[in-house]
Amino acid sequence: MTTFLPPDVQAGLDAARKKALRDNHRLRIQDGENEYRVLHAWENGFSLDRDVAKTLRGRVDLYDGARHLSQCLIIASEQDGDVMRFEFKRLTDAAVEQPLDFVRAEDAPVALIGNG
Repeated sequence: MTTFLPPDVQAGLDAARKKALRDNHRLRIQDGENEYRVLHAWENGFSLDRDVAKTLRGRVDLYDGARHLSQCLIIASEQDGDVMRFEFKRLTDAAVEQPLDFVRAEDAPVALIGNG
């Protein structure tokens, strides 16, 4: 028994596999105006489609849907077929609130009520 598939069938199966990975993952990388769907993510990195990630490097933003997760400094680590793997050199969580440049008292009022 052989496992040989014609090239057009193999290309169709590969395209379907990549589409399923992209559709099932909400993570995306944003580099300026460009956005890339993450195919697979792990603790120290992630993988993207090699065709769209040829020139990707440096500082990028990582999103889960619309939620900004972190700012990352990335490097390309290896190419595995049609997938490019990246590793994090630095991973900084995105702040939900702006940092304060003063100490806020614990009993400080949340809002001010005006006189009308």
